[in-house]
Amino acid sequence: MKLNYRIVIFALAIIFGLFFSAPSLLQTEAGKKVTLGLDLQGGLHMLLGVKTEEATKSRIKSIAASIKHFSERNDILIDSLTFTEDSVKFEVLDSDDNNAINEFLKDIEGSSISQEGQIVSLSLTDKEIIRTKAAAVDQAIETIRNRLDQFGLSEPVVARQGEEKILVQLAGIKTQEEEQRARELISRAAKLELMAVDEDRNARVYNMSSSDAAAYGDVILPDVKNEQEKYLVREIPILDGGMLTDASMGFDENNRPLINFKLNAEGAEIFGDFTGKSVGKRLAVVLDGKVYSAPNINERIGGGAGQISGNYTVMEAKDLAIALRSGALLAPIYLMEKRSVGPSLGADSIKASLVALIGGFVLVICFMVFYYRLAGVIANIALVANLFILLAVMSLFGATLTLPGMAGIVLTVGMAVDANVIISERIRELIYEGKSMHKAIEEGYANAMRAILDANITTLIASVVLYAYGTGAIKGFAITMSIGILASMLTAILGTHGIYEMLESKIQKSKNNRLWFGIKG
Repeated sequence: MKLNYRIVIFALAIIFGLFFSAPSLLQTEAGKKVTLGLDLQGGLHMLLGVKTEEATKSRIKSIAASIKHFSERNDILIDSLTFTEDSVKFEVLDSDDNNAINEFLKDIEGSSISQEGQIVSLSLTDKEIIRTKAAAVDQAIETIRNRLDQFGLSEPVVARQGEEKILVQLAGIKTQEEEQRARELISRAAKLELMAVDEDRNARVYNMSSSDAAAYGDVILPDVKNEQEKYLVREIPILDGGMLTDASMGFDENNRPLINFKLNAEGAEIFGDFTGKSVGKRLAVVLDGKVYSAPNINERIGGGAGQISGNYTVMEAKDLAIALRSGALLAPIYLMEKRSVGPSLGADSIKASLVALIGGFVLVICFMVFYYRLAGVIANIALVANLFILLAVMSLFGATLTLPGMAGIVLTVGMAVDANVIISERIRELIYEGKSMHKAIEEGYANAMRAILDANITTLIASVVLYAYGTGAIKGFAITMSIGILASMLTAILGTHGIYEMLESKIQKSKNNRLWFGIKG
């Protein structure tokens, strides 16, 4: 027996497979492991709808706030700034400011501007409304995914369904408390707004209706701790959470949880300008339509940092910081369908899949040994190595194993041995033709290579297409198939060839073709 580079690479591949698959097989605390999907370990399946019409309203409100800040910063006098669900309207008091206002409005993408005298009206074009609604769904998908990643769930599935629906699958959610926490984190709008308290009329807030407040350009908001306590605030916010760059949980001087937040450069500038000219007044910190605090402004606040205090638990504060940090939802979402998958169903799926995997594995091994004798044993060594390498690669990348993924592994077992069937048949044909053992092995591999590459490359292309265009379950099948194909090309072609090279002299000396390849002569 002699060593060769092929057997060395094969041995290293087996060591790699054993080392990185061990944490998953032994379920150790340390090391990266394969995570089980929703169908294998249970969890939560939800179908969410997005109220995209609210995204358009939010966009209009943001434009109104920008116009207000621009006019104040440039000493442009405007009056009667109001907005509806699809337009903003205001009056320019000095005609000399028309050019400056129009130049500013031109930069607002997707807007249509009209002017009658000094009354300016801005609305969104039909194309921009469609784009805004589509962007709201895309942003909701990305925001929900970011929140769940920071929540600590492994491999959550968040995908678009149709035009305005989102599929969410959370594996590992087993208790009612975990489910409730995940649902609250997903659905929380996390819309932060800093709004000026209307100090001139706030004392009369309890005697005002919503329509009375709207007549003054105000809105009535409740206090987060006490719904009976009301605030009268300007409807157009000073700034919103779109200018937020970071949020984290902290503690006040009494060791109570609070949220620290930071604003971007534009937000810091607006915040500094407002607080500088509003000393002695109050600024309401509003989150999802409720006032968390309304502190007095004692001096100009620079640096673009602030705090949100409230009656939180530590867990609530952490989740709120996650929601703020991952971004506010442009449009509210609502639950359309919810389905819980119990761990017992997952256990049954695992059991059935393992029966199929082990049954197929044993049958393949028995057939190879019965039909090809020692050549079948060599093929089986490659097959076992292939499974370890497949599991190791999936563990290394933290892949999620689903039921279709298990089916992919079962199919990989058959495909992995297929290459060795082709190689063994080519070697047997050449032995029948009277070739020497060395030539039979070398030419057998050379002749089989084209058929093996054709079959594996075409299957690999199909797997890539399935991964690119398939949903979560199909992706799991495609991933296991792709890794299995690549691993089988390493083990079945390189590995077994190395073993034959190492044992070549022993095979020649024995002259027992029946023992080695299952043929007479």
